[in-house]
Amino acid sequence: MTRASLDKQPHEVAAMFDDVAPKYDLTNDVLSLGQARLWRKAVVRAVDARPGERVLDLAAGTGTSSQPFAAAGAYVVPCDFSLGMLREGRTRQPHLPFTAGDATKLPFADGVFDAVTISFGLRNVQDTDAALAELLRVTKPGGRVVICEFSHPVLAPLRTVYTEYLMRALPPIATTVCSNPDAYVYLAESIRAWPDQPALAARLQKAGWSKVAWRNLTGGIVALHRGVRA
Repeated sequence: MTRASLDKQPHEVAAMFDDVAPKYDLTNDVLSLGQARLWRKAVVRAVDARPGERVLDLAAGTGTSSQPFAAAGAYVVPCDFSLGMLREGRTRQPHLPFTAGDATKLPFADGVFDAVTISFGLRNVQDTDAALAELLRVTKPGGRVVICEFSHPVLAPLRTVYTEYLMRALPPIATTVCSNPDAYVYLAESIRAWPDQPALAARLQKAGWSKVAWRNLTGGIVALHRGVRA
């Protein structure tokens, strides 16, 4: 299996990420033209992890996104369903408690996390609504969710340029930096098929999150959605 299909069979998606794990962070930096680091910083600010808090970082991959929460003094659990990503993460950051888990059936008790977050992973979950409900289940009352995901540029000219980049430029660039460029063709297609900002906000509300809001990053190429468990 080199590429997953858009029906998001979990074993296909996991196998795809297993394959790209060693160069995943480098490839993201290159393909995002350096913006990925800025997006990660925005997530860190939005989560605002505090000393002693418990933070779930879902779809954490190699743990790059988890490290800032640990540095802030929080107890962070990097969770992913790709065993290849987890192996790579444990090699790089053995001090973090990497945990295998499916976003739709999380291996955690009810109400144990002060904050839950997922960056660029919700799009790859087979059942988005089930994942949002699971995130709510494992969050304490008053706890917060932060979702960072590719979205829809708000300006038509940027939207046109972005779509052209995704479908025409991204695959050839991926070929030069990634062992499995087909994986990034899937990622480009999944980005195009993903709901826009208001639609994702509505799904968060349907799952039971309150005070749902979002803000656009890089003109809406990425959106940061937030919510609170009542």
